[in-house]
Amino acid sequence: MGHVRFAVRHRVVSFTVALAAVTYLDRVCIAVLAPQISAELELSRIQMGYIFSAFAVAYALFEVPTAWWADRDGARRVLSRIVLWWSVFTVATAFAWNFASLLVIRFLFGAGEAGAWPCVARVFSRWVPLTERGRIQGIFFAGAHLSGGLTPLLVALLAGLLEWRAIFIMFGFIGVLWSLGWYVWFRDEPREHPAVPAEERDHIEATRGLSAGHTGSWTAVFRTPTVAPLCLAAFANSYGFYFFITWLPTYLGQARGMTGMQLAIFSGLPLLFSVIADLVGGEGSDRLARVISLRNARRTFGTGGYALAAIAIFCATQMNNGLMAGFLIAIGGACSMLTLAPAWATAVDVGGRHAGVTAATMNTMGQVGGILSPLALAYLVDATNDWNIPLMVLAGIYAIAGVAWLAINPDQRVEVRA
Repeated sequence: MGHVRFAVRHRVVSFTVALAAVTYLDRVCIAVLAPQISAELELSRIQMGYIFSAFAVAYALFEVPTAWWADRDGARRVLSRIVLWWSVFTVATAFAWNFASLLVIRFLFGAGEAGAWPCVARVFSRWVPLTERGRIQGIFFAGAHLSGGLTPLLVALLAGLLEWRAIFIMFGFIGVLWSLGWYVWFRDEPREHPAVPAEERDHIEATRGLSAGHTGSWTAVFRTPTVAPLCLAAFANSYGFYFFITWLPTYLGQARGMTGMQLAIFSGLPLLFSVIADLVGGEGSDRLARVISLRNARRTFGTGGYALAAIAIFCATQMNNGLMAGFLIAIGGACSMLTLAPAWATAVDVGGRHAGVTAATMNTMGQVGGILSPLALAYLVDATNDWNIPLMVLAGIYAIAGVAWLAINPDQRVEVRA
C-alpha cells in the first residue's frame, strides 16, 4: 500500500474537513455578531438565548431521520442536499427583521445542518480503515475547530467593512460551492469512484470492519448498551461547546471587560486550542490502542479529558484576573475536545453499517445539551447576575461525563443485535 498511501480516501477526508470548516464558520458567526443583531432587532438576552437554542432544537429533531436517510440513500446525495439547504438559510439570516423571523430562520438553518456529521460518520465507515479512524476523526474535528477559532477574528475584520447582514450572505455562498463540488466528485463506495485503484479499494474493503450485506434494522442502535453512555458524554460536550460558540464573547465582554481584538482572540481561543486537542485525542487513542486494548485507550482520553476540563473550568471561576480566566476556559474547552475523536470513532466502530444512525443518536443527545446551554446561562445570569454559576454547572457536567466514559465499550457492535 506504500504507493497509494496518500490516496483517494485522503482526498475524501480533505473534502469532509472543508465541510467541517464551513459548518463552524456558519455556527460561530452569529455569536460574534450577536451584540449588533440584538441592538438592531431590539432583542433581550433571553430572546437571544432562544435564537441560539432554536438551531439546536431543529438539529436534535432532524438528526436521526437525516442520518437514516443517508444510511439508506448514501451520503453523496443526502449531504449535498442538506449543505445546500442550510446555506440558503445562512443567507436568509441576513433578511430577518424581528425576533420571530430570526427564530424561524435559525430553526430552519438547524434543520438543514442536522445530520451533516452523521453523514460524515457514514462516509468514514465506508472509506476509512478501522486502524485510521481515530486519527481521521481528529483531523476532521481539528478542521472544524480551526475554522470556529478563526471565525471571530475573521468576522471582527469583516464587521469593520460590512454590516452583519452582508456577512451572512457571504458565508452562505461558501456552502453552496462546497455542495456542488461534493455531488460532482464524491461516490458512496470506493469501488464506485473511478479514481480509486484496485489496490486501495481492496485494502479499504478488507480493513473497514463492515459485515457483508444488509444487517437488519437500524433500531438495534437503541438496544446497544454502550450507546447510552456515549450519549451522556455527547450531552456534556455540546453543553460546553454551545457556551463557547454562543455566550462566550458576551461573557468576556461583560464579565471580564475585554474589548476589540483582545475580545476576538479570546472568543476563538477555546476552539483554536481544540485543534491541538482533536489531533492528540485522535492520533493518541489510535497509538495507545496498539499498546493496550482499544477500549482502555479510548477510555483514557474520554475520562481523562473530561476530568481535566472540569478542573480548568472550575478554576476559571476562582480567578479575578480576566485574562487568566479566559485562558483557563480555553484550556477547559480544549480538554473536553480530547474526547471528541475517540467518541465519534467509537460510534462508527459500534455502528458498522448503521454508523450514521449510531452517530446521529449520540449527537442528538449532544444537541439536547446545546439546547439547554444557552437558555440555562441566560436564566441563571438574569436571576443571579453572576456569570460564575453557569461555569460551575458546566464543570459539574464535565465531571459526570468523565464517569460515563468508564462504561463505553467500542468493541460492542450494533450489527450483533440487528
